[in-house]
This record gives sequence, structure tokens and C-alpha cells, in this order.
Amino acid sequence: MSDDPQGTLDSMDPRQPSAGMTTSGGPETLPSEGEIRDALRPIQDPEIHLGILDLGLIYGVQFEPNGTVRVRMTLTSPACPVGPLLQAQVHSAVLRLPGVKEVKVELVWNPPWDPRTMASDGIKMELGLL
Repeated sequence: MSDDPQGTLDSMDPRQPSAGMTTSGGPETLPSEGEIRDALRPIQDPEIHLGILDLGLIYGVQFEPNGTVRVRMTLTSPACPVGPLLQAQVHSAVLRLPGVKEVKVELVWNPPWDPRTMASDGIKMELGLL
């Protein structure tokens, strides 16, 4: 069973390391999805004080052989005033991981965020949705 039941951190494309870029060991190592998940887990939406990963705001991660990591994420609403702060926190957290040379955080609105289907069960309970 996956430790990400909502599929919030599934790869947009399969990670295909090329020559010189490996997924474990060696000088040019990409972080695993678990390492990225661990790096993002402490980041909270400052308005509702809940983790963005458990809220389901991270839609996917794409690894590129050149050390670039692309993160697709959304916000709780398009008018979210803390959107730039959350994007900066995601960027900073992923950039600190070994092997990551660049991070591109893409803000997306499709599919629209829906906590009833995208949030973890714990978050749904906190929001009164279960």
C-alpha cells in the first residue's frame, strides 16, 4: 500500500535518470519522492495552519536529468493571499535537497482543489468533512 493514498506526490513523468544522473548514490543524486515529501511536509498554509502536502495542494513532481525538479501545486483558492509565500517555501525546501540544481514551482488551477477528494483523511476530519 502506498504511503501517499491521495496520490498527491505522484510523478508527472517517470523519473528516467540519464548518464551522470542517478537516483541513489554517486555525486549527482536526485532526491526520491519520499525525500521531497519529507521536505514539503512541514510547510503549512498559514491561514488555516494545516500542511500543504496533507491538504493535497501538491499535484505532482517531475524530475529532469539535469537536476531540475518541477513541482505542480495549487492553492486553496485562486485569491489566496499567501500563494507567493507558499510557492517560495516549496521552492526553498526542494532546492535544499542534494542533487537539486533548480526548482520550478508551477501554480495550476486544474483540477480545482477540493478537500473532499484531495486532502488526507486526517485533514478531512479536522475540516469536518468526515
